[in-house]
Amino acid sequence: MYPLKFKPILKSTIWGGEKIIPFKHLDIQQEQVGESWEISDVPGDESVVANGADAGKNLTQMVDEYKAALVGESNYKRFNGKFPLLIKFIDACQDLSIQVHPDDELAMKRHQSLGKTEMWYVIGNDGGKAHLRSGLSKQITPEEYAQMIADNTICDALADYAVQPGDVFFLPAGRIHSIGAGCFIAEIQETSNITYRIYDFNRKDKNGNTRELHTELSKDAIDYTVNEDYRTHYTPKQNEPVELVACPYFTTTVYDLTEPMEMDYSELDSFVIYICMEGACSVTDNEGNQLSLQAGESVLFPATTQKLSVKPEGQVKFLETYV
Repeated sequence: MYPLKFKPILKSTIWGGEKIIPFKHLDIQQEQVGESWEISDVPGDESVVANGADAGKNLTQMVDEYKAALVGESNYKRFNGKFPLLIKFIDACQDLSIQVHPDDELAMKRHQSLGKTEMWYVIGNDGGKAHLRSGLSKQITPEEYAQMIADNTICDALADYAVQPGDVFFLPAGRIHSIGAGCFIAEIQETSNITYRIYDFNRKDKNGNTRELHTELSKDAIDYTVNEDYRTHYTPKQNEPVELVACPYFTTTVYDLTEPMEMDYSELDSFVIYICMEGACSVTDNEGNQLSLQAGESVLFPATTQKLSVKPEGQVKFLETYV
């Protein structure tokens, strides 16, 4: 096995911007690209390998063929042969709808799917104009919640944040959230496409129709706990790992490197993903496989990877995530 790159799955959306294609150095024409699905095993949106001997195979086929060698022994058993993470870049030119995702138990009961716990890393904020919403700012009951949707006041109960590059938000299933206009983010989440749309600002499509809301479905999916602060706080450091999130679904660390670094994964029973946000580097594994990684690219290192040598080309910043 060797480090895998994938063809991006680009999704044009009504709220999409124009940042993703240049960020990823792609020579294609496509407008309003709101999302680039970097690594996906969602049915119907399976990523296709772009490099090496397995080029052309999709991620589902790769897991079927390589099993624990790709994802790790415990992950292969735990997720029944499915790849457990979905990696995206998201560019919001307009506010996205306010949403919530069910947890694993509720999603399995209703949709025979995993739930969706996720995290955001803010790459850009459109010159300081971007904001997002995460969590409740005041205590409300399920009945009050439904009434606030009906009378268009639900935003009054949500915590709203102006964001800067490097800001991190952890979004456990059940936490209300929305990405605001101007946000350019990397998203790491469980492999699930189950979303309950709570509120869409009464927007209408080109045919004059409003989008469906899932008020009743979302009512008992929401965690009504109120926290003082929903931002993930950390101290940025150069040339050493800084852990951002550790939860049952993924552990994510940010690296900001100007010097070479050796990574030891010999004790880790999992694949590892790098998501590059700035700069570039070369990466060599313990079997001598080498690749370049630049801003806008993601790479999947199989669970058989023991060690990696990362050499920045000047400076590089990337997220490392595994299960």
